[in-house]
Amino acid sequence: MPKLDERISALEGRLRQLKAKQQRVEARRRAIDSRRARKEDTRRKVLVGAIVLARVEHGRLPETELRGWLDEALERVDDRALFDLPERR
Repeated sequence: MPKLDERISALEGRLRQLKAKQQRVEARRRAIDSRRARKEDTRRKVLVGAIVLARVEHGRLPETELRGWLDEALERVDDRALFDLPERR
């Protein structure tokens, strides 16, 4: 029986190794998916921003309306400064 116990122990060790490898692979896949989702989100925001700015530039959207949206939505001091908006009090 000692050989059978040794073999079982060896197989259990191998199973632990394979499970650990599977967890690493899954973690890597989740990280890749997360990076892709962030990149896609950033790209969407850039494209929407470009469209809005183009419409303002061509007079299809009043600049005052865009500035109103920005004034309403932006809270951080550095974000507001980027668009020459006054600090909120």
